Amino acid sequence: MKKFLVSLLSLLPLATAQANKSFVPKKIILIMADDIGLEGLGCYGGSDYKTPRLDQLAAEGIRFTHAYSQPLCSPTRLEIMTGKDNHRNWQYFGILPPEEKTFGHMMQSFGYRTCIAGKWQLQSYDPIDFPNAEKRRGTGMHPKDAGFHDYSLFHSLHTEDKGSRYANPTYLQNGTLHKEVDGKYGEDLSVEFLLNFLEKNKDEKAFVYYPMALPHWPVNPTPHSADWVDPSKRLAEDDKYFPDMVAYMDTIVGRVVDGVEKLGLREETLILFYSDNGTNKSVTSHLNGKLVKGGKASPIQSGIRVPLIANWPGQIKSAVNSELIDPSDFLPTLAELAGRKVPSTWHSDGITFAPQLNDKKGTPRGSAFFWYDPRPGWDKMAFTRSIFALDKNYKLFSDGRLFAIDGINYKEELLDPQKLSSNAKAAKSKLQKTITTMMQPPISPAAQTEVDAFGTPIK
Repeated sequence: MKKFLVSLLSLLPLATAQANKSFVPKKIILIMADDIGLEGLGCYGGSDYKTPRLDQLAAEGIRFTHAYSQPLCSPTRLEIMTGKDNHRNWQYFGILPPEEKTFGHMMQSFGYRTCIAGKWQLQSYDPIDFPNAEKRRGTGMHPKDAGFHDYSLFHSLHTEDKGSRYANPTYLQNGTLHKEVDGKYGEDLSVEFLLNFLEKNKDEKAFVYYPMALPHWPVNPTPHSADWVDPSKRLAEDDKYFPDMVAYMDTIVGRVVDGVEKLGLREETLILFYSDNGTNKSVTSHLNGKLVKGGKASPIQSGIRVPLIANWPGQIKSAVNSELIDPSDFLPTLAELAGRKVPSTWHSDGITFAPQLNDKKGTPRGSAFFWYDPRPGWDKMAFTRSIFALDKNYKLFSDGRLFAIDGINYKEELLDPQKLSSNAKAAKSKLQKTITTMMQPPISPAAQTEVDAFGTPIK
């Protein structure tokens, strides 16, 4: 009996390895919407927009309730791609430092074919006449160097050359610039490109990153809007089209799912849906019956609390998960999903949530850290720096402000420091340790000195 038990125990590592190996998707599609908070999706309690395809993905997969982003797009894009919190590698708004490594590079090194389609805005952002622009223009990473075998991207070059992201789009596709493609819609072309990529690589491991343009400003008609039939109105700007844009975002996600299904790849494809920040401030919506004003660009709950959905038929069980997730977590998660680890020479601030996708406990976050300062950069004059940490119930800023936050809605309440409960005191102590620990080196030179929108040091 003893020999039998020893023999049985010796097989456990092999059995565990085989079990883990079975949870390695051959195809991974990461979709990141542009400017949509929880209130934009029906599955989170939003009631103003039609999102049946996303709601279905959530119902049949995992809906995360405590996923966070940075308040603005470029900070989130930088963090999600590199696995580093912003103070590690921040330079300027709209810039991905060219020396950085991305999850594209990582997945390539793991043997995946890689593709990116959608929005870039990480090479050059400032207009030529913006003060000190000559120091920043063209200093970021060109998409050809970002670790993707194929790319088709809006705003890959200078801001003044970016054109439209929606009707009659301009985009850079594998080195060729397509300008003002008449009668086409940008998101349609992105999906067509990524599905063609998957068809060409049906038998290969593949990672697709789809940073969508929708539903970011400008608020224009979509191909499903009544005004689309009039070509002269396709670039009209009016917030009345916002529901159409959210609905078309959902349609586009459905088109990705259906395309993968048609290619016969659905059973081997993990789809993740996320958002880069909250909804635009000009938009007011209903969440669980209450009015919510979009919080994009601000470090408030409606600016940073975003949807995250994971769906993989036959592998991911239907569930609601309340673990904390932040943008840096995606890089180590992708590594584990590939059956590998983040290279030991890379700095990563993230914690993998791959175990949670596989119905395992993993090592959940106790808190999430945020360093947010989108300066310097064009149109960033009104911004300031915010450094804070949060858990599921409290949010602490580095200046000492402590907020009680709602675990279901966007409610947050500034607490009187003289009247803190024992729970609030314990949370404040914990979150202060998070801020202190995370502010240890490495810290980028740009993050060490606070500057204004023009890059001039603030005294």
